Amino acid sequence: QVQLVESGGGLVQAGGSLRLSCAASGSIFSIRTMGWYRQAPGKQRELVASITSGGSTNYVDSVEGRFTISRENTKNTVYLQMNSLKSEDTAVYYCNARVAVTWPRYDDYWGQGTQVTVSS
Repeated sequence: QVQLVESGGGLVQAGGSLRLSCAASGSIFSIRTMGWYRQAPGKQRELVASITSGGSTNYVDSVEGRFTISRENTKNTVYLQMNSLKSEDTAVYYCNARVAVTWPRYDDYWGQGTQVTVSS
């Protein structure tokens, strides 16, 4: 099995910063894309940022220039540095990893979610 363990969520004032971390562990042969999703109350889950194994990144327009996704492949860990936080960033943030346990089959795994609350 694969486990994704998240940390770094919390309460922050508007304009502040948080850094989320997510470490994947278990029977991992390879990890392709890793990413962060978020879901606010009453809204659908949306992709915030993703990063491929080669380092190519993608961001939703609303966080472009404020958030930075990165990863350390040797640690199977992905990070999300969130700067200039706004109240609209308030949501539960979920880590996602596309993992091959038995090559060449890839499946998506999810973290438990971590609450990010930005006070206005």
